Formats: sequence, structure tokens, C-alpha cells
Amino acid sequence: MRESDESNLKLALVYCRVSTPQQRKSGSGLESQEHRCRQYAAQNGMTVEAVFPDDASGGGDFMKRAGMMALLAYLDAQMGKEYVVIFDDLKRFARYTEFHIKLRRELQRRNAKVECLNFRFEDTPEGRFIETIFAAHGELEREQNGRQVKQKMLARAEQGFWVFHAPCGFKYEKSKRGGRVLVRDEPLASIVQDALEGYAIGRFQTQAEVQRFLEAQPLFPKDHKKGTIHSYRVTRLLINPLYAGLLEVPKWKISLRRGQHDGLISARTHQRILTRLKGNALAPARKDINHDFVMRGFVECADCNRPLTSCWSQSKTGRKHPYYRCYNTKCDQYGKSIQRDRLEGEVEAVIRSLQPSPHMFTLVRTFFKAAWDQRHAQ
Repeated sequence: MRESDESNLKLALVYCRVSTPQQRKSGSGLESQEHRCRQYAAQNGMTVEAVFPDDASGGGDFMKRAGMMALLAYLDAQMGKEYVVIFDDLKRFARYTEFHIKLRRELQRRNAKVECLNFRFEDTPEGRFIETIFAAHGELEREQNGRQVKQKMLARAEQGFWVFHAPCGFKYEKSKRGGRVLVRDEPLASIVQDALEGYAIGRFQTQAEVQRFLEAQPLFPKDHKKGTIHSYRVTRLLINPLYAGLLEVPKWKISLRRGQHDGLISARTHQRILTRLKGNALAPARKDINHDFVMRGFVECADCNRPLTSCWSQSKTGRKHPYYRCYNTKCDQYGKSIQRDRLEGEVEAVIRSLQPSPHMFTLVRTFFKAAWDQRHAQ
């Protein structure tokens, strides 16, 4: 290339944007946008010096996009140079007319020219007027599309179909009635079901115990690298009616109704969970006695039917003795303790006496095999 030709080359910056990370794989993804912009630059004698991608909308405000902020910072650092900023489509420039005009001013203040593959910018009164009309038309089109999408989602939700992100334990599959419907997502579905049913029957006395159970499951998604989850996730999981095959969307004034999906638990179990949550709060189980008192949460006081708690008692000789005890102050057996070995021995004797008849065993085996085959098919 001759020296005179090199001096005529313009410096270009390419800006690409998609609204969500999922759109990277679509036909209007970041790579395809960059490819078209580079072709445009080569055809018009420009040298692409840098590319600035964005995979988030930023709510319409260009100053909330990392890629756009980096582009403006790059221009600030290269004061004295003239650049052409290339966009694949006018819609990638700004989502709203207000931000479109502001962004144009920011680029003009940095002496940067804007060129678009499907729109010609003209620095004339007529050109700026047409540009504003196009930007306003794009904003109108987006708002109309958004309204149509919301109306379709609302109609589908009224019919009992969940239309938002699938909660943990569910995934989407195509429905015979069109669209998608929630189905079990194993093995997470079984983990969530175990946690919900465990809290409903009292196997987990508190939400803290449910939290520790979920944290102990390797496949359950965690919130922190240490393997812990937020306590509010446990609360949302326990009160979510979707797990009972129900659905409601208060912000759209859609009352509680039967959903088009199968729940992980029954509606009765869900109601038991809500009843327990409205009851008196219980102290969380101590971590250091869970393995020492295996019947904690399973045995109740014979007089008040409250779950027995457990403790260690130390004798004068320094030896520790394990006991189960009723701590209900209104119970006649309040403060009276039962030796752990005695209580657990009696429970073991009862379990050993529960021997089913051969007919019952055959019947249960048939049911179990049918359930196993169904789960395997899923």
C-alpha cells in the first residue's frame, strides 16, 4: 500500500450489542455483528482499531453498559484522534429516543463520527429530524412488542401456565397445548421434594435445618463458594405454590389457582408447610447433637404430643449422660427426662415388631416397581 493511501485510512471502533447472553448464539449475535461491521469498514477504507461488545441492555441507559462506557473511556484516552464508531443496526445504538440523543451528543463531544450499516447519519436539520423520527419509531416498536408479549404471558398465566423463570426442581418442556410447561427436573426435583415434605411432617423442625439439608446436597445450586445458600431462598422455596401444582401472580392480579403442571408435593402438604410457618418459631437444632440423638424430631411426649428435645446431663464424676426431655412448660411431664438408650431401644423394638404380611409385601413391591419404572422413564 502506498504511503498516501495509508494516510487516507480512517480509524474505526466497532460497537456490538445483544440484550441477553442467550442472544450470542442467534443470527444477530456479537460475532456476526462484528463480522458485518469489519466488512463495512474494509469496504470504506477504515481500519478497525478496537471492538467493544455488550451482552446486556442496561435498561436503555447507555451509561449502564460496560461496553459503551469502555468505548467512551477509550475515546477520552485518545484525544486528538478522529474515530468513526460503527454500529450494525440503528437499534443497537440506543433503545430510547432520550438516550439516543444523549449518546449522539457524547460522541460528538469526543469528535467521533457515527456510521451505521442500515442508516445514514446526516449532520443537517433535515437529517437530524429524520434520525429522531427513526429513533422514536424504534422506541414505539419496542414498547408495542413488549405490550404484546405481556398480554400473551398474562393470558397464558390465567390459563394456569407458568410463564417466568423455572424454579429449582423444574424445567420447561414443550406442551401439547402449545408453548412450554413445567416438568420435573431430576435429581433436583427429588431433593426439593424431600426438603418440602421433611419440613411438612416435622422431620426438619426449623428452616435452618432445611437450609443445612440443602447445603449438604452436592447437586443443589449454592449461593457462595463455601457451599452455603441464603436463608431467604429456603423461605421462598417453602412458600412457593408452584411446588404444589398451584399458580398465582399477584402483580398481575392472578389469584391462586390450579396450574397446568404437576407439582412435586400435594396441595395438602403445601398447606401443612404454610401452617407450620405461621406457628410459633422453634429454636434451630444444635449441630453437635444431630448424630447423637437420631430420634430427635420423630418422638413426641405422650402427654402433650410435642416433639421431645434432647440434652446431655453431667454427673458429679464428670461423665455425660444422654437424655430426651419434654420442655413444654404446660405439660405434666415438663422437665422429666428419659434415657436415650432406653427410648431408642423401645423404638427399635417397635420397628422390629412391624413385620408386614407376605401379601402386603408383594403389593408394596408391585407399587414400588411401577413407581420406579415411571421415574426411570422420566
